[in-house]
Amino acid sequence: MSQKTTQAARVSAWNLPNAITLARILLVPYFVWLYLNPAPEGLLAPWWAVAVFTLAIATDGLDGAIARSRGLVTNLGKILDPIADKALIGAALILLSLEGRVLWVATALILIREIGMTVFRLAIIRHRVIGASGGGKLKTVLQAITVGLLLSPIDLLLTWVAPIEQMLLWLVVLITVVTGVQYLVAVRKAS
Repeated sequence: MSQKTTQAARVSAWNLPNAITLARILLVPYFVWLYLNPAPEGLLAPWWAVAVFTLAIATDGLDGAIARSRGLVTNLGKILDPIADKALIGAALILLSLEGRVLWVATALILIREIGMTVFRLAIIRHRVIGASGGGKLKTVLQAITVGLLLSPIDLLLTWVAPIEQMLLWLVVLITVVTGVQYLVAVRKAS
């Protein structure tokens, strides 16, 4: 067991970064509800869901920064943080696919990779806890930006944005799949 893993096991799981991560998980159903039930009616209605999505995804960097700077990294945080990201991004992609704004194949490819990685991490948790890699963090940032753009009604106001959003989406799909393969190869080499 590495020194970092041992240290993470000694830090209390009941800390500020993990509370922020749990709050992000709890924001997922609220985001979905807002997206499906925009109120008040009018021009700003769709932006409320975008604001909650943005707030929730922005806390991803906040909880990690606090955990690292204060020595509060925990194994629970390493597990919950990617689950929170996947729940938020996954919910958004499903909503966008239900509306026909994102092809189901793109949503399926991203969700298969994300759920597969989560199941894999949970399957090997007895032996070791694997944190996010640099490529995985970049993938999450790109997913957040792209999905945030797709959620926003900006393409209804500026029609030239829609093709750019779709190009970004397929770039994110490619990066998501590639980083998943890289992750599995790295774990296999380390074994």
